[in-house]
Amino acid sequence: MRVRDALLGKPIPDSEAESESLGPAEAVPVLGLDALASAAYGPEAALAVLVALGAAGVRFIVPITAAIVVLLLLVQTSYRHTISAYPDGGGSYTVAKENLGRGASLLAAASLSVDYVLNVAVAISAGVGALVSAMPVLHRHTLGLCLALLVLLTFANLRGLRTTGAAFMVPTYAFVACLGVAIAVGVARLVAAGGHPAPVVAPSALRPAVEAAGAWVILRAFASGCTAMTGVEAVSNAVPVFREPAQRNAERTLSIIIGILVFLLAGIAILARAYGIGATDPERPGYQSVLSQVVAAVFGRGVVYDVSIASIMTVLCLSANTSFADFPRLCRSLALDGYLPEAFAHAGRRLVYSTGILFLSATAAALLVVFRGVTERLVPLFAVGAFAAFTLSQAGMVRHWHRRRRDRGARRALWINGAGAVATAVTLVVVLASKLLEGAWITVLVIPALILVFRRTSARYEEAARACDADAALDVTDLAPPIAVVPVKRLDALTFKALRFALGISPRVHAVQVLAAGHAHEDLSTRWADAVERPCRAAGLPPPELAVLRSRYRQVVDPLLGYVHRLAAEDRSRFIAVLVPELVEARWYHYLLFSHTATLLKMMLLFRGGPQVVVVNAPWYLDAPRRRRARRGRRGVVPLAAHTAER
Repeated sequence: MRVRDALLGKPIPDSEAESESLGPAEAVPVLGLDALASAAYGPEAALAVLVALGAAGVRFIVPITAAIVVLLLLVQTSYRHTISAYPDGGGSYTVAKENLGRGASLLAAASLSVDYVLNVAVAISAGVGALVSAMPVLHRHTLGLCLALLVLLTFANLRGLRTTGAAFMVPTYAFVACLGVAIAVGVARLVAAGGHPAPVVAPSALRPAVEAAGAWVILRAFASGCTAMTGVEAVSNAVPVFREPAQRNAERTLSIIIGILVFLLAGIAILARAYGIGATDPERPGYQSVLSQVVAAVFGRGVVYDVSIASIMTVLCLSANTSFADFPRLCRSLALDGYLPEAFAHAGRRLVYSTGILFLSATAAALLVVFRGVTERLVPLFAVGAFAAFTLSQAGMVRHWHRRRRDRGARRALWINGAGAVATAVTLVVVLASKLLEGAWITVLVIPALILVFRRTSARYEEAARACDADAALDVTDLAPPIAVVPVKRLDALTFKALRFALGISPRVHAVQVLAAGHAHEDLSTRWADAVERPCRAAGLPPPELAVLRSRYRQVVDPLLGYVHRLAAEDRSRFIAVLVPELVEARWYHYLLFSHTATLLKMMLLFRGGPQVVVVNAPWYLDAPRRRRARRGRRGVVPLAAHTAER
């Protein structure tokens, strides 16, 4: 228990849920890191496509970034409307469910799920990429570093939103300050040099052009650069986590995030063009990220460079936190609607949805292993889910405002969301067309597969509900006590406890011993009369009937199941209550010393016992006296003798 408290923190009661709510300052690190950190890999992804044009390709980064900024501002305005219209959160899934129907809502949920998982993988791989670019000697440890960071992020998020926000606040604002200063100084030198600044450290040489500039290359670069827009929805999806007034705080947080992101994207694009900075191959030694080259060109490779790269690397790694904050909430909404297992809807010890966090971590780990932690391999899969969710959200808001078109401001909002829907839909088509053969086809296949999983889960819940339907009143006719069955190994305290309970609930008790070849257990039939039957008769109770089964194939569970099935077939009007004696240890490692036949038997009875069988645990606690003393000590209970002495 102490180890768990140290790793995850002490449990938070529901009465203190309000203390876990966030203000704008804490919410930016929790919900905005994905968007802010995309300023690192968004421009780099665009420049990675433009590298085919050689030195001429860098000229296109500014107009491409300008188009992305316009689209980003349009989406921001649209999501402010979403926050206003749906203050209970839910994002694209809720908007689509309320306005476009079940199919569209599941498409939005599947798209967002893919986007969140990919964000974790891309963010961590980008963070490690920044580290490797600063310390090339670590290049061969890329995957191991990615997985180690994923584990640290998982534990941090299991400790709760408030703790995560406080822990990530310093590195987030340090990142913004370092990169902001680099951009400001770089732009100032650009102006002072008349548009041709001299870099302190020259960027990596650009490769010769291998193709001519054309619309297709520019569209592909735009599609890759649009990864900088991922994470914008996070605030609208998590409005309930804000402290009151939640809606206003959510809108402020969204404005802060978008404002910072626009500044960073524009600044990086301007400096990349001014200094002639392009993308380098991340799989080759000597790799330098775009941000590493920008900071080195402005400040050189000194203390400022080291601090800046450290802050960039830290925030890139932590930017996966946005998914850890939003993905479990999306899973909760799906679970409440019956599209995911119920465990996803339950809050854990720190008021976070632990099942969603652990599932996200496991899925992202699988992606990192498959793609070896290389950002460029993951980015082509990335933007499809995000822009599908953007489009469905905006389309749903168009329907929402159309229903309220007589309200004040509804028509203006309708036109804004309509423009956002068209713009994001066109961008989605461009992303699909340009990235399909580079790996986006995987996302296109995964999204329908997830929708199928959601539908099958819902169908199974509906089938279970129909199967469990019953009359409005309890049927109490033809009641009879159950037939009790007690599996026994030897005559010990476990067996006697189970037999005592069985005699208390049923006049007909069967004790079953299986003698399997290779197991040195005595045949209980020689002692049964004196140890069990005689005390029962003396107490006026019908003695349990002992059945000794001999197994030829060293099996224990199957003969017991066969015996239970025969009893059930003889009398189908009564339940068969199987009381399974089982040792309960105080330490988990003590379980390594004992066999787990009881656990296996219970599992097989559940799956193969049949509708008449009821399984009852009969635990025997090995450390029960010590546990009672420990509980009395913790609660400050004074023994009765002490009270008597005081009197």
